Amino acid sequence: MSIFRNVVFVAALAGLVAGIVLAALQAFATDPLILQAETYEQAAESGGGHDHAGAPAGQAAGSENMSTIAMAPEAAPAHEHGEDAWAPSDGFERFAYNVLANLVSGFGFALILVVASEFAGGIANWRQGLLWGLAGFAVFTLAPGLGLAPELPAMPAADLVGMQVWWLGTAAATAAGLWLIAFRRSLPFTALGLALILAPHVIGAPQPADFETPIPEGLHHRFVVAVTVTNLVFWAVVGMVAGALRSRIMGGESLRSSFA
Repeated sequence: MSIFRNVVFVAALAGLVAGIVLAALQAFATDPLILQAETYEQAAESGGGHDHAGAPAGQAAGSENMSTIAMAPEAAPAHEHGEDAWAPSDGFERFAYNVLANLVSGFGFALILVVASEFAGGIANWRQGLLWGLAGFAVFTLAPGLGLAPELPAMPAADLVGMQVWWLGTAAATAAGLWLIAFRRSLPFTALGLALILAPHVIGAPQPADFETPIPEGLHHRFVVAVTVTNLVFWAVVGMVAGALRSRIMGGESLRSSFA
């Protein structure tokens, strides 16, 4: 039973550190862009009503935590304009909710990474952890982001359910493809892995009915770059911290050996 406690402990510490790092980066890199976009959104609302769904996986609006709709980095809640709609106030309250969301999602992603690595034999050191972190970035940020780019407030979005399904399918297919390429190491499995990685992009992500938005293209481009870079750092920190802690706490133990 101790090995399971150690796995959770390593994931909790790695997620805590990475979540704090992500929140700090967002305060300087993505939050100012979100606030700037909200001025365009408010200007558009004052000029007339609009109707748009919540942003897809990997995106940001009023809250920019690192999870997507399905679960990962920079997700946006649906915009609600009724009298009963609630959102944290600007300033400390908004920042505090964002930090909390990053810590929770950081733990969740770290737990996924640590458990997956344990069934592969465990992470031996921080260098291996970095490689696992980069794999997590590819699965949960890079691959889904190729079809569903991070969006700012006032940008149109496709059907929420369709985006969730596509995001989850893309993450699962990318993870399975990378696993086959890295651990099967044969031409047929490599070909199958590449096919799995490419399949969601051949199918295509759901797209909005129209692309009209008051957000300048340059602002959106800077936001996409900022989200991608901050999530790359997040995943690198998750992997390295998890690798460094695991080597000290768990030694040669792994979930795979415990089930053997």
